[in-house]
Amino acid sequence: MKRSLKTPAFLSCALFLLCSYDKTKKESNELNDKIDNPYDVIIVPGVPYQEPSLKSVLKARLLWAKYLFERGITKNIIFSGSAVYTPYTEGKVMKIYADSLGIPFENTFAEEEAEHSTENIFYSVKMARELGFKRIALATDYYQAVLLRGYIKKKFPDVEIIPISYKKINMKADWPEIDAESAYADLFVSIIDRENRFKRFKGTMGKNIVGNEKDSSVYSRKVPVLVKN
Repeated sequence: MKRSLKTPAFLSCALFLLCSYDKTKKESNELNDKIDNPYDVIIVPGVPYQEPSLKSVLKARLLWAKYLFERGITKNIIFSGSAVYTPYTEGKVMKIYADSLGIPFENTFAEEEAEHSTENIFYSVKMARELGFKRIALATDYYQAVLLRGYIKKKFPDVEIIPISYKKINMKADWPEIDAESAYADLFVSIIDRENRFKRFKGTMGKNIVGNEKDSSVYSRKVPVLVKN
């Protein structure tokens, strides 16, 4: 019997991510061209606070945002994320860290609605446009950049992607202790308790948003956020 030579699905996925990774890595080498034409704002997606396994991801995204600001590659930063898996609003926590790292308070903003990566883009672009920012980029790690590339290309083709270059940041740098109480959500309920896996997957795919990408002032959630009294 002749065996099929079809490529396994997981291998096809791995090849796709590898190709996307190479393309994304190339973009990080073009940063010097951005200094003469800086972004009005970069979007930095949040990470659950006090989640040990994600501490290095949180640190890397913040250090990358700091690097891009100090190099003059961006004029402002939007940190994006609601209280999703922990009772701390991710956008607020990252802004508090940014303040502690010496990024000027008036140049950082906290977006507090997003519960998924696609929503980080949607709600942050909405905020950016309301603030009058036009030239926008996503600044995050390679993995998230690859996952969001298709969504951005389809919905917000004018938004560029600046993946983290780990050669340009010092992950061993001293890390500030912060007071995150102002970012604590009193009526917090984890998304795991509010939504089943199917709804969370829809959220990841951007299906929980009703809005017009051309006019992001018009938007809403399909699935309301529920809280316990």
